Amino acid sequence: MEHQKASRVRVLVAKPGLDGHDRGAKLVARSLRDAGFEVVFTGIRRRVDDIAATAVQEDVALVGLSILSGAHLALTRRTVEALRAAGGDDIPVVVGGTIPAGDVPKLRAAGAAAVYPTGTSLDDIVADIRDLTAGTSERTGLTCESE
Repeated sequence: MEHQKASRVRVLVAKPGLDGHDRGAKLVARSLRDAGFEVVFTGIRRRVDDIAATAVQEDVALVGLSILSGAHLALTRRTVEALRAAGGDDIPVVVGGTIPAGDVPKLRAAGAAAVYPTGTSLDDIVADIRDLTAGTSERTGLTCESE
């Protein structure tokens, strides 16, 4: 197939902090993979500096954070700062998990490009990430394959 030769848009799904629950992150990662993205999954309990370094090293187009621990504000802010410090200030960060509605504007102010509270449709997440990475093909020559 012709589209198999094309590189796919690479995204990173990460679990920062001490939260050990990864079922939702794995569901999102699988949905993104099934939608044609190349997904790098860091696993659980990652430090934000390690997430930022991995994002830059892997040349990802987007970082997705999955946070269920209640530390979403601090971890998102620290991840955005760590990405800037690592030279990845052009990499958008999205965050999903157990997020109260009142914290959504705070997360956006902290640098999150999008926020997905528990219960957000996987189709909506995939569509948003497609939109957020749409300029990637012009920037890096990568494409997102459609099914």
